[in-house]
Amino acid sequence: MKKCEYSEQREKIVADAIRPVATELRLIDAADFIAMLRFESHGSLADLVSSAAELYFLPGTVNFGIGGNYSLDWGTEPEITLDLELKPDGVTVYAQLALGKNSAGLEINHIAFQSPSNDPDENTAFLAKSLNAAKFVKSYPTALAN
Repeated sequence: MKKCEYSEQREKIVADAIRPVATELRLIDAADFIAMLRFESHGSLADLVSSAAELYFLPGTVNFGIGGNYSLDWGTEPEITLDLELKPDGVTVYAQLALGKNSAGLEINHIAFQSPSNDPDENTAFLAKSLNAAKFVKSYPTALAN
């Protein structure tokens, strides 16, 4: 994606939203990801991403994209990159999620708003609102007053 003054803010919004999904995915052994990427087991990768995302988002919000990559050289830690499609209501985000030993990172390739505003700040606010609306919200029972 061509970087603009709103790119960093939007990447932070998306990264914060999918942080728990990245944490779940980092529980999977890097060798398993590498094998699935190497042998183009995209269906298995899609299942893993869906399984991690279903704990935090409504179904269909976070999906495996069209592929991924890995970096694995002698003397270095593996790094896995997965293409993701995030589809909260009214917007589609195409991104790459990089998973490392102790970290994760996100780069947005493209954002498509269904009904974009002429004001980029409104689009950014809509992105945040749409991602928040697609999250599962845990509610806890309140104690009854006696």
